Amino acid sequence: MSTSDPRCSCLTILAVFAHPDDEGFGCGGTLAMLATKGAQLTLVCATNGDVGEISSSSLASPETLAEVRQQELRNAMQITGIYDIRFLNYRDSGMAGTADNQHPESLNMTSPSEVVDKLSDILDLVKPDLVLTHDPSGGYGHPDHLAVNTHTTEAFYNSCHTSESSLYYVCFPKTVFQRMWKEMKDMGIDPPFASQDIDSIGSPDEDVTTTLDVSDFVETKITSLNCHLTQMDPNGAINRLPKAFLRDVMSKEYFGLVESTKFATHRDILGSLLSKKIERN
Repeated sequence: MSTSDPRCSCLTILAVFAHPDDEGFGCGGTLAMLATKGAQLTLVCATNGDVGEISSSSLASPETLAEVRQQELRNAMQITGIYDIRFLNYRDSGMAGTADNQHPESLNMTSPSEVVDKLSDILDLVKPDLVLTHDPSGGYGHPDHLAVNTHTTEAFYNSCHTSESSLYYVCFPKTVFQRMWKEMKDMGIDPPFASQDIDSIGSPDEDVTTTLDVSDFVETKITSLNCHLTQMDPNGAINRLPKAFLRDVMSKEYFGLVESTKFATHRDILGSLLSKKIERN
């Protein structure tokens, strides 16, 4: 496995996600691949995941979960190879219609301009070649995912560095969700977010412009995700899936190219950089 790549070693990547662990599920293999190839990576986490799951009371309490999840993210990124981690320190908003969604310190209740200004400052400081963030579906529609997509997109276009950057949305195609849901149902497992209509979850498949094969990094991705101990319940729906099935699903990551100006001759910069591990849709 190559430890550096001159095409990547000069690249600066900014990844912006809502909660600790979103980075791993969305593009953990790609981040690990880019880190191994020498790219400079900065990860921004908008909330501390305060109202996430607690897989065991020995790991955290509702009062300590935010601090624990921050450390879980740091541990995970040691595995992935990202050392510049920035927390915006907003409270997890929880799902729409819950009391947490109306908490005054939640991302949901924060002035959008405040968040955009913070992200714009980071963009202007980091000067990324590539920006990665949630897509407009938010995967399964989490309010924080939707907010981070909106705020990061606005900050991207506000940044004085936009003319030299490419923006990608990290996608979870509907067909991938449906494949996982079917496997769970066939095994008698209640899928997470089971109250939602599976047909309404996920990114439209036609929005995906780039599919990366990250099979060489899937073990790193899974090991990194497993650092999020409070969220990765060993008896949870995802971990009950057959290991071979889970590795197969996690070995591909999906992106939608939104904006690319600097690399006009290679609009799909991820595709051009990692052409040996790409399937174009």
